[in-house]
Amino acid sequence: MTAASLWTAEEVARATGGMLEGDKNWTAAGVSIDSRTLIAGDLFVALEGPHNDGHDYVIQAFDQGAAAALTLRSIPGISAALPRVEVRDTLAALTALGVEARDRSSAWRIAVTGSVGKTGTKEMLKSALGDQAPTHASAASHNNLWGVPLTLSRMPQDTAFGIFEIGMNHAGEIIPLTRSVAPHIAIITTVQPVHLEFFDSVDAIADAKAEIFDGLVPPAIAVINGDIVQSDRLKSAARNAGAQDVILFGEGRGLEARLDRIDIEQDGSRVTADICGTALVYRINWAGRHWAINSLAVLAAVHAVGADLERAADNLGHLSAMRGRGAVQSVTLPKGSITVIDESYNANPASMAAAIRTLGTCRVPAGGRRIAVLGDMLELGEDAPGLHSALLDDLDAAAIDLVFLSGPQMKNLWHRLDVSRRGRYAEESSGLQSALLDEVCPGDTVMIKGSLGSRMAPLVQSLLDLAGIDGENTKHAGGGD
Repeated sequence: MTAASLWTAEEVARATGGMLEGDKNWTAAGVSIDSRTLIAGDLFVALEGPHNDGHDYVIQAFDQGAAAALTLRSIPGISAALPRVEVRDTLAALTALGVEARDRSSAWRIAVTGSVGKTGTKEMLKSALGDQAPTHASAASHNNLWGVPLTLSRMPQDTAFGIFEIGMNHAGEIIPLTRSVAPHIAIITTVQPVHLEFFDSVDAIADAKAEIFDGLVPPAIAVINGDIVQSDRLKSAARNAGAQDVILFGEGRGLEARLDRIDIEQDGSRVTADICGTALVYRINWAGRHWAINSLAVLAAVHAVGADLERAADNLGHLSAMRGRGAVQSVTLPKGSITVIDESYNANPASMAAAIRTLGTCRVPAGGRRIAVLGDMLELGEDAPGLHSALLDDLDAAAIDLVFLSGPQMKNLWHRLDVSRRGRYAEESSGLQSALLDEVCPGDTVMIKGSLGSRMAPLVQSLLDLAGIDGENTKHAGGGD
């Protein structure tokens, strides 16, 4: 295996139990499951899904420069000389390849789950540790049955810190993923009423999140939010799963990683904290209090792996923004500017409340308004009407001036809003665009949030288009999932 390669043909065949076909003398520099984003030199894994079959894109993958393809069968129309690894189950083979990558590396492995904040916490860990030693982390939100093994399979052998995001919306989903990762440290950011369509209580959600402890290996450290009602339940689950140490983080007295003070600014926060006996003052580029709490979990994990804690804390102040998860952009208009907070990636009751609170902390100039543009929160089951209606309390507490709403469930909130605060209601987000663009004025701060299926991102872009902005190079505000 050359320095530039990740896998040799023989290693892939051995790890997956596959048969080498065609040219057998190849190496792969990466692993891909999507021919559209494949980089020349990648091994293309042809997964079969409910809507797409990767075997239909093998030819395209080779046209893009794939080093080889991992398939269930031969592909009509391609040369028999083209390199393939034929297996019985491509997802199982990808999982096996990931486990092999795990076993051949001596990396510390950190797994992150939680109802809110998984991706942001993963990105903070990557930033905190990335310049201290070779660090590998999940791309985007690759946290499901194919995303986790894909992330593992891409992990270089010399990795020192491997960071893995693990998601779920049904009980039992986390177990096979955490067993594949076999984390040394498992983090639960929080437990909130999310995916209630599939659970009968928040305690049941906590039990599903606690499945992450099932894969722990020595030194088997659990990092748990100590402020939530389910903290004792999670701590017991961690101990029962074999955790040798439990670190609690939050604002409560006696917690090992504790927030002492937070000074919230327009585009970030200054945090004073005690991390397992070390006093720290640092900055994060999120203005939400919950992100300061999540940074405690990050630094607790940094402490656990023995990395430089002060350096890690300083690194958090340099983390770039993620579109859709609290990114902030100033949009220049002919007579002034507006501020756009992009929370369009996802939403649930906890993250929605946090984003509204953050909007309430934003400073606006004289004459400026705080405007919330909210879309439906999905997968809340029979509790959905009440959970949407209850957002009025958050809007009141944050003194939000004007509210735009879209989606069938948000109509429950619309009916409770005072007429003076009503911007516009529409069944679909696209129905808000014209009214929103007509309404915004210089000095306004506009926060846009909803579940991904509510399609709120186009509204963000319509505001950015006023100044010809593409949404990149933004700053964080806070509140994203």
